[in-house]
Amino acid sequence: MITLKDVTKKYGKFTAVDNLNLEIEEGDSFGFLGPNGAGKTTTILMAVGILRPTYGEIKVFDKDIRREIEIKKRIGVVSEQQYLYNNMTAYEYLNFFAELYDVDSDRVNEILDYMRLSDVKNKLLKEYSKGMRQKISVARAVLHDPDILILDEPAYGLDPKGVKKVRDLILAEKKKGKTIFISSHILTEIEKVCDNVGIIDKGKLVFEGKMDELKRKVSGGRRVYIELYKITKKIADTLKKLSFVQDISIEENIIQITTEEDKRKEISEIITESGGVIIGMHEESVSLEDAFLRVIENE
Repeated sequence: MITLKDVTKKYGKFTAVDNLNLEIEEGDSFGFLGPNGAGKTTTILMAVGILRPTYGEIKVFDKDIRREIEIKKRIGVVSEQQYLYNNMTAYEYLNFFAELYDVDSDRVNEILDYMRLSDVKNKLLKEYSKGMRQKISVARAVLHDPDILILDEPAYGLDPKGVKKVRDLILAEKKKGKTIFISSHILTEIEKVCDNVGIIDKGKLVFEGKMDELKRKVSGGRRVYIELYKITKKIADTLKKLSFVQDISIEENIIQITTEEDKRKEISEIITESGGVIIGMHEESVSLEDAFLRVIENE
């Protein structure tokens, strides 16, 4: 769906993006992360055809995004820098794009209502606040029901209610099977929306994979804590012999087990069969923010 092959972008001697390879499948929700200046926005601008890569190839729907202009009709974009027609009202602005995309004007009113902007739709965009302008940018991106959403900081400038509105909209698009490529500094939002993530640092891709895979990578596996009424030698010996157990430690009546995959069901059954009484069980949770910071710090 979106393919970047050996993509490099140079500005003189400075390399903003360095030999980037990325594959985003149809229906995927992909979070693109990185510190400031890592190359995220440059990558997104190349992916939508605004910037030309110095080297490499970018394809969307297996076609060159810069040569096949019709492809852009199937993409909705929110860029980090807002490009709005300030002397238009919100309604005029969205209706202008609705006419370009042959979208019924009812859709304009529908999206304005969803964004809670109906009451100010006849107000000039130059009079809008930062958050209101961001809502209009998001509204324009989804207006024509595109197959792909490419979103650079879609929650920028929004208050908590606005952030939730945008998140719910993205989740609704995801449920429809749309392909979503999103960059954001609000990692909790990425965690709620995306299944896969890529991390870029100093222009290089340092991780690409499933969200769970990233968390397991930094935590060294899945860590489960089991509290028992009593830990017998039989229970301890049985658990230590299990092939899927990478590490085990026992302290008083709590067992800590590290596995590569989720084995909580099997562990629970084995403890019960060995005569154990489980009081509680939980898996250690690593946040996306923690995982991201550990990956960046190790580079």
